[in-house]
Amino acid sequence: MAEAEGSGDEEDRKPQSDEAHSAFSPPPGAGPEPFGDDQPTSEFTVPEGLPLPPPEPPEGSAFAPPSTYSAQHSPPAYVHGPGLPLARTTESPWQDRMRTMLRMPVDVRPVPEPVQRHGEAGPAVGRVLDLTLRIGELLLAGGEGAEDVEAAMFAVARSYGLDRCEPTVTFTMLSISHQPSLVGDPVSASRTVRRRGTDYNRLAAVFRLVADISSPEAEVTLEEAYRRLAEIRRNRHPYPTWVLTAATGLLAGAASVLVGGGVIVFFAAAIGAMLGDRLAWLCAGRGLPEFYQFVVAAMPPAALGVGLALTELDVLASAVITGGLFALLPGRALVAAVQDGLTGFYITASARLLEVMYLFIGIIMGVLVVLYLGLQLGAAPRPEEALQITQRPLIQIAASMVLVFTFAILLQQERSTVWIVTLNGGVAWVTFGALHYAGGIPPVPSTAVAAGLVGLFGQLFSRYRFASALPFVTAAIGPLLPGSATYYGLLLIAEDELNRGLGSLTKAAAIALAIAIGVNLGQEASRLFMRIPGAASAARRRAAAKRTRGY
Repeated sequence: MAEAEGSGDEEDRKPQSDEAHSAFSPPPGAGPEPFGDDQPTSEFTVPEGLPLPPPEPPEGSAFAPPSTYSAQHSPPAYVHGPGLPLARTTESPWQDRMRTMLRMPVDVRPVPEPVQRHGEAGPAVGRVLDLTLRIGELLLAGGEGAEDVEAAMFAVARSYGLDRCEPTVTFTMLSISHQPSLVGDPVSASRTVRRRGTDYNRLAAVFRLVADISSPEAEVTLEEAYRRLAEIRRNRHPYPTWVLTAATGLLAGAASVLVGGGVIVFFAAAIGAMLGDRLAWLCAGRGLPEFYQFVVAAMPPAALGVGLALTELDVLASAVITGGLFALLPGRALVAAVQDGLTGFYITASARLLEVMYLFIGIIMGVLVVLYLGLQLGAAPRPEEALQITQRPLIQIAASMVLVFTFAILLQQERSTVWIVTLNGGVAWVTFGALHYAGGIPPVPSTAVAAGLVGLFGQLFSRYRFASALPFVTAAIGPLLPGSATYYGLLLIAEDELNRGLGSLTKAAAIALAIAIGVNLGQEASRLFMRIPGAASAARRRAAAKRTRGY
């Protein structure tokens, strides 16, 4: 019975389906011995007699440092592609080299050649970044453009072995970040610029320091660079205070002669400008903001001009006020603002333009207060006098060169550069006079062409002397400043002719912008004659093309 029941259970049990068998289990009848010739094998099976390949190492994390990584001798983060030569950093001026690499994308920048040696432990990152920021602070406080400040910071960092650096410059803040390697933690530092001053002698010394650091012929250690930077900060201005005051008076007097004034007008403008300069120094010593200093400085020349109008002498009283305006118009800040805007630094350009606007409003307020009081006292100024400039070519050329000479002294330039910029300013005025007075071309394009020559020659002079272009450019644009149009607009506003006054001030703003754009265009044109060799030149053209297309 038990056997019958067992056999019945086996018969009642359903057979196992084919799908239930494992695909990797041997078929029925196949033993543990190897398959026969008639039995197919896997196509991935290693044939007999062929040695097995070594096992592959386990896959590691993408964030783990490589086995060959060394913190002191880190591999470059960006390696140049095949066929792209190394950038020879000594074949062109450092300004062009660094500006070119800054305009290139980070991932295609060429591998640099070390210039300054450092110890076996690698460069001192903290000290190099601090030195870079201190140099950038002096350049930005001296009025240098944002792109040139970034180029100088980039040159210093790369010269001391920090090739993966990104400097950033705004109107009051400088920062720089360094990436040691693709797997290392970045290091960042920043510095705030709180005080600004015009001292082109100090600016030239900083440029010489950067040039020596970037040059392989000069060995400048970090200690030596810090020592030279401290000496630059301690150096006194090249001209005493009384020389600066006298230069202010000569500038205003020369400007009054430039617009048609005589001997009496010359001395009146000079005395008014010197009084305004002393009052501005007094306000600065009391801690008043620069806006109020310009308001106070604009009042004495305007007061002397109104006084001459009240005496009814046969003199050009408006030239006294115009000469005083020439000594106050912020041409340096305007050129730097437009240059920053044209090179893509829009935040810094906006801040500089806002500074120019505030200073210009301060000048307007100081002159308008005096003109309004003069009208109440019975002065009868003639607005048309401001635009009726007597053509005296030889006297005007001499006056323009005196104006540039004194402007260069006010900017605290080196004595060796004063004569060069004086000559550059004389060429600018001759060009403007030939185009406007002799050729009949409107003042705005004539001013732009003359300013373009200033920028061209200034850039060439700076490359010849391996220095900044500002000392060769800023003072040379002095004769082109729109002093007459500014005074004419202010006088019309004081006489309650608002529409005509605003029109004249708009013309003055157009002339000022023509100066700034012309200077920048001349500087860019000068770089066309200076070819950067190797792949950097092609990269520069590609970067410029991308910037032009907007992406």
